[in-house]
Amino acid sequence: MMKQSLKFKPVDPAHSGHDWKHPQDNAWRRFFFNNRASLGSLAVFMAMLLVFTIANPKVFTNWTLYGSVLTTLPVAIFLTVPLVFIVTVGEIDLSFPAVMGCAAWAFSLVVQAGYDPILGVAAALVTGAILSAFVGALVVYGNLSSLIATLGMNFVLRGLILIFTEGKSIALVSLQDNWVFKLFSSEQYGVPVQIYWAIAFTIFSMFLYSRHRFGAQIHIVGDNPDSAAQMGINVKLVRVKAFVFVGIGAAFAGVFSTMINFTWWPTSGDGYLLPVLASVFVGGTPTWGGIGTVLGGAIGALTVSFIQTGIVGAGLSGFYVQFFNGLIIILSLLGHRWNQIRYR
Repeated sequence: MMKQSLKFKPVDPAHSGHDWKHPQDNAWRRFFFNNRASLGSLAVFMAMLLVFTIANPKVFTNWTLYGSVLTTLPVAIFLTVPLVFIVTVGEIDLSFPAVMGCAAWAFSLVVQAGYDPILGVAAALVTGAILSAFVGALVVYGNLSSLIATLGMNFVLRGLILIFTEGKSIALVSLQDNWVFKLFSSEQYGVPVQIYWAIAFTIFSMFLYSRHRFGAQIHIVGDNPDSAAQMGINVKLVRVKAFVFVGIGAAFAGVFSTMINFTWWPTSGDGYLLPVLASVFVGGTPTWGGIGTVLGGAIGALTVSFIQTGIVGAGLSGFYVQFFNGLIIILSLLGHRWNQIRYR
């Protein structure tokens, strides 16, 4: 009696009675996968907010606290979002605090001279773009380390500010009655207007980063500059453009900071160096280039900006601020290691 051989026929998904779908075909799964870094940053912020609320519910259920955070948060967002571009392209820019100070200085000088503040805004943007273009050209065409060169330029520009101003501030009380102030830095229904500008800037940057040719070039150059050059991309020019965008963001930050205080200080921007860098990495942009998240950077700025206010509001000493800043950064780096596809 012959044994009948067993044969297994492959099952065709189209005729199996079940509609097979790749996990990425599911809209929700695709959304969570594509935005996992941003959502992770949001989860960190929500967890931190929950802890603070439990610690002091009376303070953290009061809108006044959030209104005060939203007043200064736009400055951090204008600085953080462009840095996502510069880190993605494989560089770093530590000159942005001094560029912010110089741009705000240009704005203040124009307003002090009696000109319309909108001309001051234009002067600030031009100043920020030119200074950062110079910094970028120095790094890229001079083949210098961006970490060291930009840090050096930060000291140089800050030193020039202090030399020319002799450490004196500029008061701009007249701004309060000007239409430019009402447009950029007033308050509507208890919400600071500047947060809307920061949201608009973030949305524009998200489009630029993910949907525009410039953003595509940023990703390619940051991932593999040699391949980018073979594709016909001007690698050096793309890097310089990334620096220029940082300068534009720093200029906006300087203008909004000056409008909030009605005063320009020679040290304007100094306190943002470490918090903004922390915001970039907390937001889900890793250090190795090629990938990043603009929305995550904005959420990272929200998280870092909230730490100091949250700690004080929770009744803890201000000495805890640096501890929590460091803890958040370490946790974010561990999250990158676990969450990202590659690590180098």
